[in-house]
Amino acid sequence: MLHASLRRSGGSYIMTVPLSYVEQNHLDAGSRMAIEIIGDELKIKPDRPRRSLAELLAATPPGLCRAEGWDELGAAGTEL
Repeated sequence: MLHASLRRSGGSYIMTVPLSYVEQNHLDAGSRMAIEIIGDELKIKPDRPRRSLAELLAATPPGLCRAEGWDELGAAGTEL
């Protein structure tokens, strides 16, 4: 488990984020983070927009072998 100290900056507190976490999640200064408070726990994770199935399919490189009718299928569950 890693530990961090809080620093005061104006009316807020600042906590440092370990470099290993920043690199693992491809973060940078200014990256948006989602914060959730659950009782006395603070859950922080990268805030990335969920892309739609259509956006993911549009990003597929041309020329790949694809099953016929694949592009017309809708989302089947929580795979995205």
